[in-house]
Amino acid sequence: MQDKYIKTAQDAFSEGSSFRELVLETKDWIYYLKSRIYLILIFGVLGGGIGIFYAYNKQPIFKAKTSFVLETNSRNAMAAYANVASAFGIDLGNTGEGLFQGENILELYRSRTMISEALLSSHDFDGKTQLLIDRYIDFNGLKEQRERKSLKNRVRFRADNSYNNKELQLLHDSILTRIVKDINKNCLRVEKVDKKLNIITVTVDSKDELFAKFFNESLVRKVNDFYLETKTKKSQENVAILQQKVDSVNQVMTGAIYTVSSVADATPNQNPTRMTQRTAPIQSATAKAQVNQAILETLVQNLELSKISLLKETPLIQIVDAPVLPLDKQRVGRFFALVVGSFVGVFLVILFLTVRRKILLVLNDQ
Repeated sequence: MQDKYIKTAQDAFSEGSSFRELVLETKDWIYYLKSRIYLILIFGVLGGGIGIFYAYNKQPIFKAKTSFVLETNSRNAMAAYANVASAFGIDLGNTGEGLFQGENILELYRSRTMISEALLSSHDFDGKTQLLIDRYIDFNGLKEQRERKSLKNRVRFRADNSYNNKELQLLHDSILTRIVKDINKNCLRVEKVDKKLNIITVTVDSKDELFAKFFNESLVRKVNDFYLETKTKKSQENVAILQQKVDSVNQVMTGAIYTVSSVADATPNQNPTRMTQRTAPIQSATAKAQVNQAILETLVQNLELSKISLLKETPLIQIVDAPVLPLDKQRVGRFFALVVGSFVGVFLVILFLTVRRKILLVLNDQ
């Protein structure tokens, strides 16, 4: 029992000694850093100066932002029309209702195909027509890199991105792929304002104001056109097929009607004993016209249903806000840069002094 009390007292004394040593060591470090206060202040001022210099020389980032409403709730509205059309043997079908739902349309904006098509579109920059990809290469300094690598005369982008041989095609495609990746990583943001809402925002950040605006507009236009075309493609094909059938049957019916009139005109004073020459052709043409009229009525109904289907399934894409010059620009605040720079400078010099003193203490112990 007594040994137990002695052991407990020793543990308490050991803990007290450890705490005392920690306090003394902390106090010693504080005195050491105070003795180097002027050096710390110098590095703090130096770091703040570097931060202000960085903020002053850092190019502003221009932000081109487009927001639009996307409405595609057509499934319930088309259910009745699809049932009626199916009764006549016409399949209005699934015209892409499941396409680009949820996050899929956001990924469409980030796809290589859409970004490439936007980059290969041409716009007017201060009176000079230029492809967006050439503009991007110019203001990002890639032009100088291209010239240093002796690629200046070989790399000339075309709007159709089609070149004479496989080597040139591979070279241009590799450069385009690199730029698409860089844009996806550093320049482009596509997001929904709220998961419950159908408002989508497309933001392009760039050091070049005109590039940010034109690329944003081009990308939104190409993606939305592709979206509309794909969503309504099957309905458009149905309308075209039915329209062709309606025109064909209408021509046959009209021809039959004209046949009746022609036979009547050809036999104005028909001999009553030879009525076969007149009655048979007229009855045949009349029956043909009646059959085609019935077919035409059904086809016209189906055509109208398909047109309604096309209208209902055409999604609403309404631009809410479009980028307007001058664009919003983001700069690094000088005060913020001063504070961050000073903090980094002080942190680095304290870290250096700490490591240096630790090394000296270890060497002295040896």
